[in-house]
Amino acid sequence: MEVTLKGNICNTMGVLPKVGNNAPDFKLVDKNLKERSLKDFPGKKLIATVPSLDTGVCLASAKKFNEKGQNFTLIYVSADLPFAGSRICKVEKLDNIHTLSMMRNKDFAVDYGVLLIDGPLEGLCARAIFVIDENNKILYSKLVNEISAEPNYEAAISAVS
Repeated sequence: MEVTLKGNICNTMGVLPKVGNNAPDFKLVDKNLKERSLKDFPGKKLIATVPSLDTGVCLASAKKFNEKGQNFTLIYVSADLPFAGSRICKVEKLDNIHTLSMMRNKDFAVDYGVLLIDGPLEGLCARAIFVIDENNKILYSKLVNEISAEPNYEAAISAVS
């Protein structure tokens, strides 16, 4: 799929999971360097993929979703090292966020259709939001067309409520 970064076209590998389908399982690394999978997060989940939590737009979206993340599990996936994600959440008081890293492999990004395969952010995740129910069915799946833009918060929160 095509997305843009400040107007410049970038491409992703893979296909976004479709609403109604099962969410692909994953193996990602948490802040304690432990591998985590979908089954480690029961209940409703909102998964946000971002290039890096250490950028203005990614951090802004994390803060907004963190405020709303009371009735669901909020997961942020990036290529950031687990230590960086943990540090940012601590400094910014993002207490409702589970940060997961694709530092060991990029399978998650391919399976969720968000791996950037060209452009200046090649190898990182494009910005996307996925809402997954307690049975691991996709309720909402949206790739943000412009990487430097914030997601549609209302649509995502509505899907998880």
